Amino acid sequence: MNYRPLGGTGLNVSEIGFGCGNVGGLMVRGEHRDQVRAVARAMELGINYFDTASSYGDGQSETNLGRVLNELVADVYVGTKFRVTTHEAVRIKENVINSVEQSLARMQREQVDLIQMHNHVAAMPEGGSVTPGETLGEVVDALQQLRDQGKVRFWGMTGVGETPTLHQIIDSGALNSVQSVYNLINPSAGVSVPAGFDMPDYGDLIGKASANSMGVLVIRVLAAGALSGEAERHPVAVPTVAPIGSGRDYDQDRTRANEFRFLQQEGIVESLVEASLRFALSNAGVSSVLVGYSSLEHLEQAVDYAGKGPLPLEALARLPEIWAEFTG
Repeated sequence: MNYRPLGGTGLNVSEIGFGCGNVGGLMVRGEHRDQVRAVARAMELGINYFDTASSYGDGQSETNLGRVLNELVADVYVGTKFRVTTHEAVRIKENVINSVEQSLARMQREQVDLIQMHNHVAAMPEGGSVTPGETLGEVVDALQQLRDQGKVRFWGMTGVGETPTLHQIIDSGALNSVQSVYNLINPSAGVSVPAGFDMPDYGDLIGKASANSMGVLVIRVLAAGALSGEAERHPVAVPTVAPIGSGRDYDQDRTRANEFRFLQQEGIVESLVEASLRFALSNAGVSSVLVGYSSLEHLEQAVDYAGKGPLPLEALARLPEIWAEFTG
């Protein structure tokens, strides 16, 4: 396992992380014995970062992960997430603190290494979105208080929403990390995309984060399974998935994923999964790629593929021709 710095935090995280989300489903719906085996094996393979959220299974992922880590007496880094659920002034701070404390209780931990805001970011405070002003105001105030109390070490956000507002927060230097959608279907967080690109354009969010000493945790590296190369989903995986940061629906993502099969057909990679992981790891600004697992086999496979290193430069050079086709 290779390790990369998580921005300016001083933490070095495994380049493949353990995602505990609902899509893969192992830490939400898996059997306890399978969860223990997978976490233990992940640590044997060198994975040292585990990522969950209060919303995964309505807290079930946090509960399961905390129980397993305690059973294994694991010395690893743990990150979780909260959602801001109010726009009422002076109540956001209390909202964040209560959510984080509930997460710590579910995980049976006194401290979490990384806490992340799990809302969309937008200029207007509508629905579940949070504005840059709210983020850099009461949210950061709450996180600073939690840090002073020893309950969190570092903080970040999930980088989804309106690109200008995401960039505004990143440029502030107030956060330590960002979770970025970055995959073969939509690479805009790490490379320039053509005019007319019909998916969200994150405007080299990874490069901007790196310039601000922020760690980058890649999410949706397999586009929720569209880049797995398999039509059938694992029994513990979520049955249907809405895209985040990619096409208009899952079927379109699967169709576009087929455009990258030349990498497999020409023997550059064994599978689309390998191509996807090695593509993300080709970006030096990436700290860790979070993979959501359904089984121990998925875990072993991800670590094996990552060990092959970034995609060859010749393969990377051919990808823009495909992205040029993804226009409205």
